[in-house]
Amino acid sequence: MSLPPEKASELKQIIRNHLLKMDIYGKIREVLAETVRDDQGPAHQSLSEADFLRALQRRGIIDDVMKDIHFTQVNQLLDNHTDNPFFLPANINPTRRYLFLQVLGGKAFLEHLQEPEPLPGQVCSTFTLYLHFRSQRFRSKPVPCACEPDLKEGFLLEIHRDGIGEGGKMVDVTTMLSMCDRIHLVLIKTDTSSETTLVSSYFLDWRTVLSSPSGKTCFAVELMGVGSECKVPAGVLTVSLELFPPLTETLSADIISTQQSLERRRIAEKERLFLVYAKQWWREFLEIRPSHQSKLVKIFAQDENGVSRPVCAYVHVLRAGRLLESPRQAARFVSLLAHEKASVVGGGAEKQEQWCTLMAFLCRGRGDCEDHATLLCSLLLGFGLDAYVCVGTKAKGLPHTWVLTRGTDGSITFWESLTAHRYLHQAIDPDAPPLAPQPKPSSPYRTVGCVFNHQTFLANCQPSDAVELCVFDFQNQSQWKAMSSEALESVCALVSTTSLPPLPPLCAPSLDPAAASNQLELEMRFLISEHRKDLELATVWDDHLSYLLSSALSAYELERCTGVSCGNEEFQDAVRRAVPDGHTFKGFPIHFLHCNARRAFATCLRSPFCEEIVCCRGDHVRLAVRVRVFVYPENACAVWLMFACKYRSVL
Repeated sequence: MSLPPEKASELKQIIRNHLLKMDIYGKIREVLAETVRDDQGPAHQSLSEADFLRALQRRGIIDDVMKDIHFTQVNQLLDNHTDNPFFLPANINPTRRYLFLQVLGGKAFLEHLQEPEPLPGQVCSTFTLYLHFRSQRFRSKPVPCACEPDLKEGFLLEIHRDGIGEGGKMVDVTTMLSMCDRIHLVLIKTDTSSETTLVSSYFLDWRTVLSSPSGKTCFAVELMGVGSECKVPAGVLTVSLELFPPLTETLSADIISTQQSLERRRIAEKERLFLVYAKQWWREFLEIRPSHQSKLVKIFAQDENGVSRPVCAYVHVLRAGRLLESPRQAARFVSLLAHEKASVVGGGAEKQEQWCTLMAFLCRGRGDCEDHATLLCSLLLGFGLDAYVCVGTKAKGLPHTWVLTRGTDGSITFWESLTAHRYLHQAIDPDAPPLAPQPKPSSPYRTVGCVFNHQTFLANCQPSDAVELCVFDFQNQSQWKAMSSEALESVCALVSTTSLPPLPPLCAPSLDPAAASNQLELEMRFLISEHRKDLELATVWDDHLSYLLSSALSAYELERCTGVSCGNEEFQDAVRRAVPDGHTFKGFPIHFLHCNARRAFATCLRSPFCEEIVCCRGDHVRLAVRVRVFVYPENACAVWLMFACKYRSVL
């Protein structure tokens, strides 16, 4: 039988790593030197390969190699090379410690009990599993949704990271026992129209493998639902954990459970003390002014698993590396993550309370305004700005969150995380004379109850919580009541004994923007041609005019990122040159957050301007369409489409 080239190289690397671990090359050099010495003399002959192999066999080197090799994994690779995902990558560093996590399948996803088997080539809903562990992120291949989904994937997690294990020193079992970093599993469902749903968010404590004599353990993980269904099982995953290289010594299960129990007690005590402090702080806040009872002062918020945490725990200093270049580009990226309120079963219910963990929000690519605001605040803090999340209301008294930054000159800027719009705040002076000029409110925000970031929580204790009257002088204790920074740090700092979800890094985009743009443009041309065919209209494309539309789309995205408009003059001049005298040009740009051509086309046709272009009738009608996909971290997409036509004007 033959192996594909990439599998053959994997097999060679597995064997090579094993030989390196045995120091086989050192032993061969010793035998070679000894054989050469023995054969030296006046009548010595040249040493043949057969002589050397006999010497190795005499010394027992070959027997040792064959005895120590475990063929289980190699046989799996050979027998099932077409569909077996469970083989180790070739780039394993033998001086590092790894945890190999295998998902061996799913079952009891009862919501999909009646799901029919997808036909070959049929588009169907899929499950995708995402993992995060110690700044490493992975995702599985999407598999069709089913009661027993075929989720079979292997993930190699490096334990030897972030300063754990010095130099070439292998991280030992005691050090691993003290690591309370859990593996965050997030299961996402993607439907046929590319809409994503958060199915489950689970934190796996991997340290049970430290008590396994074989260095391997297998167990079932029950995934629970999210939000209002966080107490309802969503399904079960069979998971296997294996340490590489295997441990020379193991721990007893009692030691591991004692360590876990000690960590839980320590966390519970810190949370209890903070709750006692928060209650006392709240009583003091209400004593300042009875009307404070109605202010939106949000101290705790529930995550997708129904776990209540201080709101400050949802904000961290997040640096995007080379993925984002400026605060305004960060705001643009956050605004491209779709806005969706948490769903509730039944009508007439108030808004469901759910602040997502950052990993769940990024994997799903959509969330509520709180998720957007906490992510934007974290990124702005990473860019060195003095940023805070504001909790208050906007028009019609609807609860809302947004971001505030304070300049060194005292200027206050509001950032709307859903749109990337920025507003310069200037407070109205209520004591000014009646005819004195006052600044007009520029932002859509009406009231503000509190502001917070990863280190600070401040409640608004000014006579009025109206944004237009509010002074954001956080050092003034008569205007803002602060929580103790030490109390906040005890429950919100990312230290080794914390129960907070680990902070995931942003992932670089995997989409090719040029390929995605071309594909979407071809699909859009096909849909337009088919639509016009149904209307018994011919379609003639003007490729040159389509190309000219690119500069306009690029300018639109640049304006969204920077707030500066440029390049419009060149575009207008190019269009005038491309449209002959006596002809009319019409264009219609539109913006989307997805790459689904049919959804986009259906939305476009709802606009009378677009329909007028797509269904254009007349003399010498030429159509053009241009698509530009701008890709950001996490594969967030800004999709710009422009429809255009030119035709001879007939009076």
